[in-house]
Amino acid sequence: MVPIVYNVRSLRRRPISTLATALGMALVVSVFVAMMALSRGFRVALRETGSPENVLVLRTGADTELSSGIGRQTAAAIAAMPFVALGPDHRPLVSPEVYVLLSLERTTGGDALVVTRGVSPQAFQVRKNVRIVAGRIFNPGAPEILVGKSIVGRFTNTGIGDTLAFANRRWVVVGHFAAGGSAFESEIWGENEQFMPVFRGEVFQSVTFRMNDPAAFPAVKESLEKDPRFRIDAHREYDFYANQSWQLNLVLNIAAVFIAGIMGIGAIFGAINTLDASVAARAPEIAVLRTLGFPPRSILVSFVLEAVMLSLLGGAMGCLLTLPINGIVTSTTNWVSFSEVAFAFRVTPDLLAAGLVFSALMGLVGGLFPAWRAARQSIVHVMRAG
Repeated sequence: MVPIVYNVRSLRRRPISTLATALGMALVVSVFVAMMALSRGFRVALRETGSPENVLVLRTGADTELSSGIGRQTAAAIAAMPFVALGPDHRPLVSPEVYVLLSLERTTGGDALVVTRGVSPQAFQVRKNVRIVAGRIFNPGAPEILVGKSIVGRFTNTGIGDTLAFANRRWVVVGHFAAGGSAFESEIWGENEQFMPVFRGEVFQSVTFRMNDPAAFPAVKESLEKDPRFRIDAHREYDFYANQSWQLNLVLNIAAVFIAGIMGIGAIFGAINTLDASVAARAPEIAVLRTLGFPPRSILVSFVLEAVMLSLLGGAMGCLLTLPINGIVTSTTNWVSFSEVAFAFRVTPDLLAAGLVFSALMGLVGGLFPAWRAARQSIVHVMRAG
C-alpha cells in the first residue's frame, strides 16, 4: 500500500485547492446537520411534553385536545379511580384541563396561534418538569395567567405585569414557567375554572392524571375505555405528544436529505475537478510509484483515501460551523394543533457523526473517477510525455 503520509503531504502541497474543496464540503455538511438539528429539536420538544407516568384522557374518537370534550362528572369519576396516584396532601394527582387556541401578535409583526391551557393547581404536581422561573403562580379565582418562557418576548405583552386581552377580559401575567424545553413552554396557562366559562362552557378538553404504577397502563386503559359511564380514549401522555411530531419530522428530514443532496452533487463535482487536476499534475509521481512496484489497486486505494481525507476535513469544518446554533430557539407550527411551538436546535453527537459519514460518502463518490484514472495511467505513456 502507498503510505498515507504521501496523501497528507499531497494535500498540504495544494493548500488553496484543498481549502476550496473542503469549504464546499463544509457548507453541505453544515446545512445537512442544521436541518437535522431543527428536526431533532422539534421532536424532542414534543416528546418531552409528555410523561410515561401520566395518562391523557380524551373524548372517544378525538385525536387532538382541541376536538375533545369531557364533562365535570366524568372528570370527577376519573379522579376517584384507584389507579390514580395521590399527592403529598392525599389529593388525587389529576388535572382537568381547558384547551383553546388564541391569536397573539408577534413582536416581529404578524399573528400566530398560541395554546392557552386552563389547568388545576394539581397540574404542577402531575407534570414534574413544570416550574415557575419568574414571578408566582396564579391565584385561584383571579384573572391571572402564566406564560411559557419560550414565548416570552416573542409575543407582545408577555412580560410579568403586562396585560393580555382575550375572551372579553383582561388577564394579568403574574409569572413565567419552564417545562424542561417541552412544548408546554410555548403555552399560556391559567386556572381552568376561570377559562371554562369564557371559552367553551362547562366542559374540559382533556384530563391528565398520574398513575400509581406506570407499568399498569394497559390495564388502566382497558378499565377506562370499557367503563360504561365514560366515552373516552386513554393515551399514555408521552406517546400522545411524541406522535404529534412525526409529520413535520418526516418533512424536515426529507428536506434535509434533498437540499443536502443537491448541494452534495455540486460538492462532488468540485472534488472530482480538484482531484482530477491533481492526478494530471502528479502523473510523473504516479509513474514512479508504479515503477517502484505499487500495483494499480494500491494507486486506486491511495487516491480514494485522499479524497475521503479531504472530504472528512470539510465535514469536520462543517460540523464546527453548526455548533454555534445548538440551543438557539426558533419556532414552527405544530401541524396537529396548528399552534406555534418554540424549540431549540439540538446539535447532538450522533448528528455530527452522521455529518462526517455523509462527507466521507461524498469524498468516496467524488474520488472514484480520479482514482480510477490515476490507476489506469500507462507508465510508458507518462515517461514519454515527461
